[in-house]
Amino acid sequence: MRTVPVLAMAAFLAAAALPAAAQETKVAIGISGWTGFAPLTLAKEAGIFKKNGLDVTIKKVPQASRHLAIASGDIQCAATTVETWVVWNANGVATKQIFQLDKSYGADGMVVRNDIGSIKDLKGKTVAASAPGTAPYFTLAWFLKKNGLSVKDVKVVNLEPGPAAQAFIAGQNDAAMTYEPYLSSVRGAPQAGKIIATTLDYPMVMDTFGCTPKFLEENAKAAKALADSYFEALDMINSEQAKAYEIMGADVKQTGQQFGDSAKYLRWQDREANQKFFSGELQAFSNEAADLLMEVGIIKQKPDIATILDDRFIK
Repeated sequence: MRTVPVLAMAAFLAAAALPAAAQETKVAIGISGWTGFAPLTLAKEAGIFKKNGLDVTIKKVPQASRHLAIASGDIQCAATTVETWVVWNANGVATKQIFQLDKSYGADGMVVRNDIGSIKDLKGKTVAASAPGTAPYFTLAWFLKKNGLSVKDVKVVNLEPGPAAQAFIAGQNDAAMTYEPYLSSVRGAPQAGKIIATTLDYPMVMDTFGCTPKFLEENAKAAKALADSYFEALDMINSEQAKAYEIMGADVKQTGQQFGDSAKYLRWQDREANQKFFSGELQAFSNEAADLLMEVGIIKQKPDIATILDDRFIK
């Protein structure tokens, strides 16, 4: 006779649990294995996203096709470089940046053969870099422009950062554009070549996180939770570094120590740094980047920079 009440109670408890689960906002995020994006992985694996009411799926999507994943609805948010948001919006993929992830301090760079003395010596040479519209291609264009050259002065072979570094170490191409953790593989192979310039020489690689306007309009609370979760992940890195590095390193098949070595070449940006960045630096860099993107033919018109960012969620 006690069976019915027990079953009824179990059903009641199960029903009571449903609204809590339903409150978790589903969001798919597109990233790459870049070290700067790793706190997003940490936020998922350490349960920070879930604690803040988010059901997050992280998808590894090459930068060259990340905008297609957004346009198709496969992902609602993404992490990428500042100038890439300019490209996406100029080409009809509406997105808004909502918080800054990191700044590169030597984590992105150009590697060349040992007999190449300067970037100017690359004229007529072959350089491996990701496709036009990606961060490595833009970095190449930026480095060349600062040395009196353009992408028209070199032969570009399209390879993603990992394969570009591997091909370079194997003796292919005169130079390559890559980033951490792959840049460190070249640091460890001096016989193959050398790092001739990084973002310590040209500080122009900055990553931000953004989403579609539709997602932000319909899920403002979730957008705030995404930003807050990122900042909480940074807090965890500060308080439990070894554990955090192990979690983030595992995602890119590195030990915690190897991950920590890669992380030395960038700076993750906390809430205070974000507020400063969104107060002028982001806008100034975006405008300069847009001018270069037009110059090299990546975009045909400059988007209104004010419309591709939203600083509500970092306050």
